[in-house]
Amino acid sequence: MLFSPAQKDAFTLAAVCIAALMFGLEISSVPAILPTLEAELQSNFSDLQWIMNAYTIACTMVLMAIGTLADRYGRKRVFMISLVLFGITSLSCGLAPDNDVLIASRFLQGMAAGAMLICQVAVLSHRFQSAAARGKAFSAWGIVFGIGLGFGPIIGAGIVAVSSWEWVFLVHAPIAVLALLLVIAGVEESKDPQRRRLDVLGITSLSLAVLGLSWFLTQGAVTGFGTREALFSLLAAVLSFAVFVGSQRRGSDAMFDFSVLRIRRFSGALIGAAAMNFSFWPFMIYLPLYFQNSLGYSSVGTGLALLAYTLPTLVVPPFGERLALRFRAERVIPVGLFTIGLGFLLMKWGSSVEQASWLTMLAGCVLAGTGLGLTNTPVTNTTTGSVPSERSGMASGIDISARMISLAVNIALMGFILVQGTLSSLRGSVTGLVDEEQLRVLAQTISAGSVNGVGQGAALAHGFGWVMLYGAMAAWLLMAASLWVFRTASARR
Repeated sequence: MLFSPAQKDAFTLAAVCIAALMFGLEISSVPAILPTLEAELQSNFSDLQWIMNAYTIACTMVLMAIGTLADRYGRKRVFMISLVLFGITSLSCGLAPDNDVLIASRFLQGMAAGAMLICQVAVLSHRFQSAAARGKAFSAWGIVFGIGLGFGPIIGAGIVAVSSWEWVFLVHAPIAVLALLLVIAGVEESKDPQRRRLDVLGITSLSLAVLGLSWFLTQGAVTGFGTREALFSLLAAVLSFAVFVGSQRRGSDAMFDFSVLRIRRFSGALIGAAAMNFSFWPFMIYLPLYFQNSLGYSSVGTGLALLAYTLPTLVVPPFGERLALRFRAERVIPVGLFTIGLGFLLMKWGSSVEQASWLTMLAGCVLAGTGLGLTNTPVTNTTTGSVPSERSGMASGIDISARMISLAVNIALMGFILVQGTLSSLRGSVTGLVDEEQLRVLAQTISAGSVNGVGQGAALAHGFGWVMLYGAMAAWLLMAASLWVFRTASARR
């Protein structure tokens, strides 16, 4: 059956939007079920971190490689393969009998998701050639992506309430089949005639650097940072990153062109992209744990409470884009980051009052989400718009990689801070001869959700206060760095 060009446009856009929806849901819906996983799979705190972080690390590992492979062997072909693999790995996640299988399945699912993400951008860019059509297509894609991220917590919580946690993953299998059929019907094959060589050394070294640092932060918090395994993972991360930088400076087919960092507007926006993943996005992993384990809300109640955190990210971006057009992104991005930091401070205050609840957290959640909405679109437009058009693909790749790497690292880092904050409170409240190792194990158990008594609940709230303070300070420090870079750029004009 032949389809008209308009029908193919619709099928292509629908397929890409469905893939974007699934990608966003698998980031934001899973945090809402972490307390359920802790109870049903007997997951410890390290397991919960890896269930989330395996997905983001795997995404980071394949981003640049898949871009090259899709250019070389066909974007439609690679997109179809990624959809099939995403459906299969989603089934594997839903059927996982234990934590180890679930973590491994999440890693494979993340690789498929990273491939889908890169192919979505390439397919839309090829299908919609005119500026007007491309703008509308990417706008629709961005809205659906935002819906997946924004409504993921309540969707995940709702699925658990009416069925079981397995269906948070299993539901993606039939959706992936639908997207695959739309790709077959609407997407036309396209390739890069230049057929760039795959930068194996760059891909491998960057992947090992991210994995090593995440392993050091996650496992080091459990086994100790001075152990042989922790020090080895840190050394591997440092050496791998050094190899990556060296390979990118010398390679003719390098993934990253570091010379674009000399463009101050690009660098300032890139700092803004990283700042959101030092604060807002990784905390989305831990905020459901706070509402359920510290405040005692149900999964549905948690999902509803999280809407205050996520909905502004859908509503505010058009306003942020208009502000950037009027006052320039160099001003709006730092303002957005300042607003995120202020929201985190308000959340810290809301969590510290005697009768903490979603109401005391409401203002901080809304303000942090508003700051994210102000920041995100100007950051994306500035990273791609501040470099020559022939290098916009490179700039977009660096932007996405910076976001995913900072997200993966900060999921692990916030988990470490949570345990340390809980441990600090326990040191001051636990009486008797309890050694440091026993206290640390207790802090990890409490952080995973096993809270017994008012004292342990207060310790957990104290730990979350540390995480919120970290989010505020990280946003403000990177805001200052971004502002300095932007002002340097203005001074050079």
